[in-house]
Amino acid sequence: MKRLFDLVFSVIGLIVCLPLFVLIAFLIKCNSRGPVFFIQKRVGKGFRLFKLYKFRTMITDASQKGLQVTAVGDPRITKVGRFLRKTKIDELPQLINVFKGDMSLVGPRPEVPKYVEIFRDDYQDILKIKPGITDYATIEFRDEEGVLEKFEDPEDGYIREVLPIKIKLYKKYLEDSGFFTDVKLIVLTLTKIVRG
Repeated sequence: MKRLFDLVFSVIGLIVCLPLFVLIAFLIKCNSRGPVFFIQKRVGKGFRLFKLYKFRTMITDASQKGLQVTAVGDPRITKVGRFLRKTKIDELPQLINVFKGDMSLVGPRPEVPKYVEIFRDDYQDILKIKPGITDYATIEFRDEEGVLEKFEDPEDGYIREVLPIKIKLYKKYLEDSGFFTDVKLIVLTLTKIVRG
């Protein structure tokens, strides 16, 4: 049932968003050199690695020029990228991941291998299901860059304070997961985005 839900709505989403995808691709290419998409390895269900798609919001090779987390004012973020991040439009290509079956519309956010290994015991439970585009943690940390800005070392703050809270919220989703929970979280996410 969940896979059918994901498949139907990812197809609808990709069709509806296609004109927007073309516009965003044009703006990204006009604003900075490099590819339209940012592709990064994330850890999926059963600790299987997959390629996650986002619109590129940073300079080319940004991951080699800084941390894997970003705070407000990160100089690697492009002008167009700031807008895409603020509106969460940069996340839309993950509908491709949902269509492919790597992800679900709703589920714990997929993390990079480095951070999963630090909390591997917790992820043994979390990664029994597919990661998703949105969940409780996505809503709670909608302005994650703003949260990380208060830390002298954003990565240390992410590992010590932010990610442990996210993990608790991921486990809350595991307890609550179901069709009506997924619909509620999708509605809450869209509401948060619209309200800015």
